[in-house]
Amino acid sequence: MSKVVSISEAASIALHGMILIARSEPSINVMQIAEKTGASKHHVAKIMQRLAKNNYLSSHRGPSGGFTLKKSPEDITFLEIYETIEGSIEVTPCPLDKQVCPFDKCIMNNVTNEMTLRFRAHLQKQTLDQYL
Repeated sequence: MSKVVSISEAASIALHGMILIARSEPSINVMQIAEKTGASKHHVAKIMQRLAKNNYLSSHRGPSGGFTLKKSPEDITFLEIYETIEGSIEVTPCPLDKQVCPFDKCIMNNVTNEMTLRFRAHLQKQTLDQYL
């Protein structure tokens, strides 16, 4: 069955993982995040490494190691997390990236453009502290 909107597993792991990390005291490790999100520990590790590389997380090794936030939860938006994993959200007038439309009116009535703008705005308004 087709979905009009879908979020990649990587983006989902990043968003849910960051909330778990923000909720954890003092830290949470890859195994715990993988267990709570139902994801592969290898995929979780890869996503968390990217977030650490982009200065959202500190990584601590050892038996009591894990991840902690480098910024305050209220200073981290879902948009930042999403775009760290997926790249910038591109807002284009045409879902097919056509410069010239063969019709006088968009057959999608610009709904994809509006959905993209609303999705981006929603992610921008959401911060980690709202889920603690």
